Amino acid sequence: MMKKNLVFISLFLMIVFLAACGDSDSAERTEDSGGGDGGGESLVFGTGGTSGVYYPIGGALKPIFEESEHVGNVTVESTGASVANIQNMQDGLNQMTIIMSDVAYDALEGTGQFEGNQTDVQAMAGMYPNVVQVVAMADSGIETIQDLEGKRVGVGKVGSGVEQSAQKVLEAIGLTYDDLSKVTHTGYADSVQEMKNGTLDAAFFTSGVPNSNITDLMQQNDIVFVEIKDDVAATLMDSYPFYQEYTIPAGDEAMYNLDQEINTVGIQNMIAVSPDLSEDLVYDLTKRYYDYLGSDEVSVSALNELPRDDIAKDLVAPLHPGAEKFYEENGMLE
Repeated sequence: MMKKNLVFISLFLMIVFLAACGDSDSAERTEDSGGGDGGGESLVFGTGGTSGVYYPIGGALKPIFEESEHVGNVTVESTGASVANIQNMQDGLNQMTIIMSDVAYDALEGTGQFEGNQTDVQAMAGMYPNVVQVVAMADSGIETIQDLEGKRVGVGKVGSGVEQSAQKVLEAIGLTYDDLSKVTHTGYADSVQEMKNGTLDAAFFTSGVPNSNITDLMQQNDIVFVEIKDDVAATLMDSYPFYQEYTIPAGDEAMYNLDQEINTVGIQNMIAVSPDLSEDLVYDLTKRYYDYLGSDEVSVSALNELPRDDIAKDLVAPLHPGAEKFYEENGMLE
């Protein structure tokens, strides 16, 4: 009887041991598989705030890029946008980002917020422009951009792309913050609320057109769009190569349905990628992005604002070798 019990116990222990080994092997396979990502590279895609356009663009492109055999998965990260995205990429936290061209220019030149911190920025593709939209209350007495002097103005959050464009526009007309009676560093929604409350005369909105916050302000308030044109626009474009002329059309219901067109300037957005990514990977991402723009699947309207055959044009940052190879093969480089 004793021998039988010993044999039973030995068999039982062996079964438990084998089961434990099996669980261990299974756990190792799950860990090694990276969650079933197929073994490709994991990418973190830095975008912007969840209420802006960058973040939904990242969400729309995620499944497109994940179809690549070179990519395991794409994590879309909400960030502080352009400046934070470049810093995160420099630190290896993001492998792809959406950024504004003016911030990319400062990073490449080691100027502005990147003073003394020159950074290698490589482009994959150009995108729609962020348009400098200066909006004032109709009773503020502001009719031209020079009329901002002595007024209460919202210039965007500290360090944001909005503030950078506001500072450059003020510089072009010979003004600084000291020439304004009040400066608020607020986001779009807070600037609009202050304008509704009568504590702000005007605000800068550097974004795609339309900006939903401006549309909200227009619902129950009389406003004016302040143009940036003629000598002021020329000064900006001469001083900074990332500025382009932009006209908000009249009579377009999708663009504020204005009575008359508004002349201003825009700053192109771009997808930037880490220089550490391989040529084959970025080539494939560029091809998939180009093909996506030519499909009926584009779900974020801003992506249709720049014709897909123009996505390699007028970029302030050098192309990643993988993107450059794709564009050369398709005759898209000037």
